[in-house]
Amino acid sequence: MLDPHTAEQLGGQVDPETRDEMAHTTARAVVHRARAAEDPEVVDRLIRLVEREGLDVVAGLWSDATPSSLPGALWRLYVLREWVRRDAATVTLRYRLGVDAAPVHEVVAGVPRPPEPQDVRALADDVLSGVYAGDLAVALERAASFCRILATGAAFDADARDVADPEGAARMTRGAAGLVRTAEELEAAAASWRAGTLD
Repeated sequence: MLDPHTAEQLGGQVDPETRDEMAHTTARAVVHRARAAEDPEVVDRLIRLVEREGLDVVAGLWSDATPSSLPGALWRLYVLREWVRRDAATVTLRYRLGVDAAPVHEVVAGVPRPPEPQDVRALADDVLSGVYAGDLAVALERAASFCRILATGAAFDADARDVADPEGAARMTRGAAGLVRTAEELEAAAASWRAGTLD
């Protein structure tokens, strides 16, 4: 990984073309080397990358990448994991609210029923583990289904709060739309990986 000084320089002092090249190069290196190594310790370190390096460092590498590219998909997976890690109770509530309306996505996501906070944390770790040591397309599809269930739950929650807290309900509705967009981007990345074009 880049040292903090180098990562800071990614924030605007590097031209966009170089920044994009760095994002793709680092993403390819991390994913392909981890998959080649087949080392559970390496996979575990990569799953916990944000905890060790910080979200800002990972953002400096990948947050500006095209959404359905390899670095863009990695960025979305790490942000999703960080949200689950920091607020598993809210994520679990949204999952419970949305899961009955999305039975196909429930099967793909693979979270036990009824889900507990430790179950959604385990899913987030399993998804990243699948990126580095499993079927990457399946990992992306699991994350996409998880996002779709959370989006449904957020929409239901927004409807329930609309009268008492219209501003909060509007924020939740925007969040639900963002989760659907993330799901679509992850699904596109999964299709690209299967086609051999995810870069």
